[in-house]
Amino acid sequence: MSIPLTAAAAQAQQVWIQGQKLARKGRWMEAARRFERASQLQPRDALYGVNLADALLKAGLPERARAAAAAVRSTEPENALALALQVNALVTLRQHQAIVHVLEGAPDHLLDFDLRVVLAGAQLEVGKAKAAVSSYVQALAVRPAEANLHLQLGQAFKALGMKLEAAECFRTALLLGLGHRQVAVHDLLAFYEREVCDWRGGNTQVHALRASIAALPEDAAVETNPFVHMTLLDDPAEQLRAVRACARHVAGLVTPLASRAALPVTRLRLGYVSGDFHGHATAYLMAELFERHDRENVEVFLYSHGPEDGSAMRQRLKAAGDHFVEARDLNARALAERIRADGIDVLVDLKGYTLDARPAVFAHRPAPVQVAYLGFPGTSGADCIDYIVGDAHVTPLEHAPWFTEKIAQLPLCYQCNDGTRRLPVAPSRASQGLPEDALVLCVFNQPYKISPEVFDVWCRLLHRLPKAVLWLLAWTPQAPLALRREAAARGIDPSRLIFADTVGQEQHLDRVACADLFLDTWPCNGHTTASDMLWAAVPVVTYSGRSFASRVAGSLLKALDVPELVCDSVAAYEELAFALAVDAPRRHAVSARLVEARTTSPLFSSAQLAPQLEDLYRRMWARVVAGLPADHLPAAQAQPESAARSMPRTAVAASV
Repeated sequence: MSIPLTAAAAQAQQVWIQGQKLARKGRWMEAARRFERASQLQPRDALYGVNLADALLKAGLPERARAAAAAVRSTEPENALALALQVNALVTLRQHQAIVHVLEGAPDHLLDFDLRVVLAGAQLEVGKAKAAVSSYVQALAVRPAEANLHLQLGQAFKALGMKLEAAECFRTALLLGLGHRQVAVHDLLAFYEREVCDWRGGNTQVHALRASIAALPEDAAVETNPFVHMTLLDDPAEQLRAVRACARHVAGLVTPLASRAALPVTRLRLGYVSGDFHGHATAYLMAELFERHDRENVEVFLYSHGPEDGSAMRQRLKAAGDHFVEARDLNARALAERIRADGIDVLVDLKGYTLDARPAVFAHRPAPVQVAYLGFPGTSGADCIDYIVGDAHVTPLEHAPWFTEKIAQLPLCYQCNDGTRRLPVAPSRASQGLPEDALVLCVFNQPYKISPEVFDVWCRLLHRLPKAVLWLLAWTPQAPLALRREAAARGIDPSRLIFADTVGQEQHLDRVACADLFLDTWPCNGHTTASDMLWAAVPVVTYSGRSFASRVAGSLLKALDVPELVCDSVAAYEELAFALAVDAPRRHAVSARLVEARTTSPLFSSAQLAPQLEDLYRRMWARVVAGLPADHLPAAQAQPESAARSMPRTAVAASV
C-alpha cells in the first residue's frame, strides 16, 4: 500500500516532471527553474537538488551549480552524483584549491577514476606535486594503459625536480600512443633527458623530435613545444616548422576580438604581458627599462599573469609602470578583453613559448600592433604577432625567411640591462669551494643547454689545461652525477667538476667574478647568464650559429666592442678558449675593457635603450595609422634624446 504524497510533495513531483520535459529539449535554464521550485518544496529530496545542479551547469551557471550540489551534500555527504557535479562546477570555475579541499575531504570510496584524475590535476596546480603523484598512481592502478595519465604523472615528477622519472613517464606515454600530442611529448622527453644530462641514449630523442617535426604536414596545427626546438636545434627551418604548427593550434582555439581602428595619439599606450614580473631573469633585465620609459610620450601597462612572490623585484616592478594589472586569475579571453578595454596601442609579449606563457592572449588580437620581445629567442610563428624586436646580429635581415614577424632592429643589442645594479664584489675563491691556483672555466648555463658535443669540447680543453677546473651550477640534483660520470668516461677526473648551488641575484653576481673565463654553450647561448658574466667583467667565449638563440652572446660581445670573442665555428671556439686560457695577460686586458664598459657601454644603460625602443614602437604605430602593413624596420642611428622626445606625434606618423 503506497503512502499518499503530501500536497507539497505532489506539487514538487509535478514541477520536476515539467523540468524533465524541458531538459530533454535542451532548455536548461527553464528546466533549472522547475527543478529549483521542486527543491524549494522538498529541500531534503536529493533527486531535485542534483537535477538542479546538473541543469545549472549545462545552462552555463557553474557557481550556482556548485552551490546547489554542495547543498545536497550538506544533507547527504556520500551522494556520489552530487559530489561529481560539485567538482565539475569547480573545474569549470578553475577553482583548483577548492577542488583539492572538496575531494581530499570526501570519503575515499566515492573517488572513482575520473575524480582521482581531477584531484591529481588540481593538486599539481596548487603546488601539491607529491600528493598529485600519489593520486595519479592510484588512477593508473585502475587504467594502467592510459597514455595521458603517464604524461600527467611525468609532469608531477617534473614539478618535484625528478626529471629522470618524468622522462620515463613521457617515454611510456609515447609507447602507448598520444595521438596529436605525440610531437609535443617527443619534445618533452628530449628536453628532460637533456635537463638531467642523461646522454646514455646518445641523441636518440633529439633525432626523434626532428623526425616527428619533419613528418608534419605543411599546414599542421598541432601542439608542440617550440622552446625545445629553439634551444636544442640550430636549424631555423626546423624551428619554424615546429613553431608554426603550434601557433596554428593556438589560433584554432581562439575567436579573435573585433578589429580596432588605429588613430593618431599624443601618448602611445604600451602593454607588456608576462608571467615573470617577480624574481625572474626577465625581470632583472627589464626593470630599469620600464622605469626609463618617457612618460610624456608613452603610458606603460604591465599585465602580470604570474605569481606574487613578495620579492623586492616584484615591488619594484609594481612601481615601475603607470599601471600594474594582476591578471593571473584571468583566462586568455578575459585578459585580452581587459587589454582592449585599456586601449593598448602596442602590446608586447615577453614570454613567447616559455614556461606558463599565454600565446592565446595575443591570438585574440586585443591591440592593433603586437610585438615579440626578449623572452623567447626565436619566431612566434603566429600571424597575430606583427614584429619581433632584435638587432643586426641576432636577427639579421637575411634571416627574415625564418621569421613570420617583420624584424625590428635596435641599433646596438636587443637585450636590455639594468645599469642601476651595484658593481660585483668578488668573494674569495675558497668561500666558493674553488682552488686558489686553478684556472676556473665557468659554465653556469642551465644543463639543458649542455649537449654531448659541447661537453666533448670542454673535456678536450680540460685535457689540454691540466690545472683548470670546470665550474658549473647544480640546477638539478641529477645533473652533477651524470656530468661527473660523463667526464670520467672522457678521461677527466670527476673532481675537476665543481658545482655551485643556486643563490640570490646579488650573491650570484658577486661570485661569478671568481671565474677566469666563461665557456658558452650552443645552439642555445647564455642569454641573461652571459650578460651577468660580462657585468662581472668575465670574458665570454661564444659560438654564433644560425638561430636567434645561438647568437645572443655574440650580440652582447659585439655591443661591448669585443667581437674577437665571437667565433663562427666550433673549432674556432675551442682554439680561442684555449688561447685565452693560457694567456693570462690577454684575458686580463679583455677583463679591463669589460670593467670600463660597465659604466660607458650603452648595453648596460636602459636609459639609452628606452628611447630607441620607443622609436621602434612609434615607427610600428605610424605604419598602422597610415594604413600600411607591417614591414622590416632596420636599425637606424639613434636620434639625439632631446629630438626624439620632442618630435610631435603627427610628424612621427608621417615619417614612416
